[in-house]
Amino acid sequence: MAGSSQLVKELREKTGAGILDCQKALTENGDDIEKSIDYLRQKGLAAAAKKSGRETNQGLVHAYIHMGGKIGVLIEVNCETDFVARNDEFKAFVNDLALQVAAAKPVYVRREDIPKDLIDKERVIYEGQAKEMGKPPAAWPKIVDGKLEKFFQESCLMEQSFIKDPAVTIKDLLAQKIAKIGENMNIRRFTRFQLGEV
Repeated sequence: MAGSSQLVKELREKTGAGILDCQKALTENGDDIEKSIDYLRQKGLAAAAKKSGRETNQGLVHAYIHMGGKIGVLIEVNCETDFVARNDEFKAFVNDLALQVAAAKPVYVRREDIPKDLIDKERVIYEGQAKEMGKPPAAWPKIVDGKLEKFFQESCLMEQSFIKDPAVTIKDLLAQKIAKIGENMNIRRFTRFQLGEV
């Protein structure tokens, strides 16, 4: 089966590329891992992972106002050099991220930012829902894990599908930009304001 989850996982571990890019590489190369690695290297996506350890002390704090002043976003995205921070493509990328935050309402940048007690609380709620659905106890862990994944996808910016191209996650979009621009980048933080919300 082209792009099976185990092969995708293995390819991601070896290259650091995104899920969709790994699936495409495996499909294009008949599930051959080595050919898929070469394919991704040619695309430059594997290189993005190698840059991830580099310092990101430059960047932009960008303000985005939406719907005639009803929604506002402040976002900080870091890069390695001031030269890239002034680059039009980087600025457009940061603006797209602010648009994403305005439209999709993430609460955290990445799943690691979510407090453990909140995840534990969600897990208890999902276990209760599985029980109420009348599912057998053996099925509960799988149901809970599925609901937690959906919670992460809704709550974390990096896990969300990009509103301009739902086939790509923000994490994959970031990797593509790192590969294209040639510098490490980091989505540091954001704040979303909506008129009337506390």
